[in-house]
Amino acid sequence: MPSVRTPVEPMPAAQLDVAADLIALLRDTTTETGSDPQLEALTLAVAADLPVLLWGEPGIGKTAALTQLAAALDLPLTTVIASVHEPSDFSGLPVVGDDPATQGIPMAPPDWAVRLVRSGRGLLFLDELSTAPPAVQAALLRLVLERRIGSLHLPPEVRIVAAANPRSSAADGWELSAPLANRFVHLQWSHDQQVVVRGLGGIWPRATLPRLDPQRLSEAVTFARRAVCGLLSTRPALVHRLPTNEAGRGGPWPSPRSWEMTLRLVAFATAADASRDVLSMLVRGAVGDGPGLELLASLDRMDLPDPESLLADPSAAVLPQRGDLCQAVLDAVVEAVRRRPEQTRWDAAWELLARAMETGAPDLVVVPASTLARLRQDDWDVPASMDRLVGVVSLSRRADQAAARVAAAAGAGR
Repeated sequence: MPSVRTPVEPMPAAQLDVAADLIALLRDTTTETGSDPQLEALTLAVAADLPVLLWGEPGIGKTAALTQLAAALDLPLTTVIASVHEPSDFSGLPVVGDDPATQGIPMAPPDWAVRLVRSGRGLLFLDELSTAPPAVQAALLRLVLERRIGSLHLPPEVRIVAAANPRSSAADGWELSAPLANRFVHLQWSHDQQVVVRGLGGIWPRATLPRLDPQRLSEAVTFARRAVCGLLSTRPALVHRLPTNEAGRGGPWPSPRSWEMTLRLVAFATAADASRDVLSMLVRGAVGDGPGLELLASLDRMDLPDPESLLADPSAAVLPQRGDLCQAVLDAVVEAVRRRPEQTRWDAAWELLARAMETGAPDLVVVPASTLARLRQDDWDVPASMDRLVGVVSLSRRADQAAARVAAAAGAGR
């Protein structure tokens, strides 16, 4: 006997309306101002008009962050899935006119580019960049750098942000080509448990453009130029260093182009008084971890007090709290005395070493004190502050000698 199927009755229209109301309630969220370094780094790079590439695992919230950013900045969002487009979608389709021999063949742009030009502003979101094949990545080069699509030039008020999954978690993923990767500021996008929990409760962090201090613009540019040029003058190998492996070439690496982006980021971060974490994300995202950390270290040294000012008034000196920075200051003070050895400067240096020993780790003064002692001339009296350091220096030397004897004994016992 054949089975009889019971027809499935369609859901009443009223129930669909109730379901829509429930969905609307779930989507009814608000935002709050909070500390979110990665969101601050993203908004600062967008304000600086630099292309940004968000790296993160699937489902981490990259698309949601861009949607919220566009809404917060009141910019129309245009999303383009790079992996499902052809190269001609970014370079333009040839359109044959009446007389191509004299008029040429123009390259027609896609409809989304035309809409961006008509609106005059917007946020262009290039999603799934790591699944775009090499031919599409090559076509994106001009769009990302020159903002050109076919015969159209995107308005200056259009910002470009892209997103990509690591190759290990991307669907048929490709490594980014070196030329394309070098055009982006790379930001690692990760989830914060507290942000996720609070957001699922209905309150997400608010994306806002950084507040630039109009009074600090000139100072910020001067500071950024001095920082980047100072580092590259002493480390010329960092001007251009293409990684040797494919994965490294698909991330941030130093080149004149990426250093120019770094200079702009440092200037914007300085004018906005951005936190150290935000500046670190941006700098390392432009030129890579190694060069970025070297630049951050040089920025720390730029903020150190002038050794000549310290020698002129050691009693009013304020030494850095961080041990490495305090060590750098003391080394600079001793070097200043070596360049111009005078009794008063030598005495002042001993007073500074004594202050450093009282406020920081005693080990910091051992090497500077030993060097400074060798700079003493025969007719110079020993200052009282030097007596306070003798015990620390001699104890450190005995500890070093004991460590050397232990190491030698261990080596002989092998």
